[in-house]
Amino acid sequence: MESGLYEYKVLGTLSDVTPSVCAEVYMDLEYRKTWDSYVNELYEREVEGKKVIYWNVNFPMFMSNRDYVYMRELREFDVDYGHVWAVLAQSTTLGNVPEKDGVIRVDDYKCSLVFASDGKQGTKAFMYYYDNPKGMIPTFVINWGAKTGVPGFLTSMQKACRNYPEFCSKRKTATS
Repeated sequence: MESGLYEYKVLGTLSDVTPSVCAEVYMDLEYRKTWDSYVNELYEREVEGKKVIYWNVNFPMFMSNRDYVYMRELREFDVDYGHVWAVLAQSTTLGNVPEKDGVIRVDDYKCSLVFASDGKQGTKAFMYYYDNPKGMIPTFVINWGAKTGVPGFLTSMQKACRNYPEFCSKRKTATS
């Protein structure tokens, strides 16, 4: 069984959180460490004037974790139907981040995420995600990812968005 290239598209509605909060939550790496159970290690550093992110992702215990080195950017646009927030991410070789023993480096990764108002009090979210995880990935893991894991990300993110004001308040108090 050979691993192939994996591409996912997710469209969903987060009915009770605003697009601006969704964008803030997605960009806040410190907060992501508290709500995303797949994060093993996550940090950002500046390299040659650009922000480079290292992300080590927990895989099931019988598989090696994967890690990513990538750059991302948040852009905001006004379009015919309102304001949108777009996050663009892509793997990079900047930063000379050494590979870790027992962790497989994903060096072919792209993600685009767009948040827009649903016309009420919520958010429409669209995510395009592509990577080559390398190695042999069992079919049942691929199926789980496509049917449960990737769509479940929006559910986890919605909960994180609801709890974000409390996190920000605690962080502000801790740094005061």
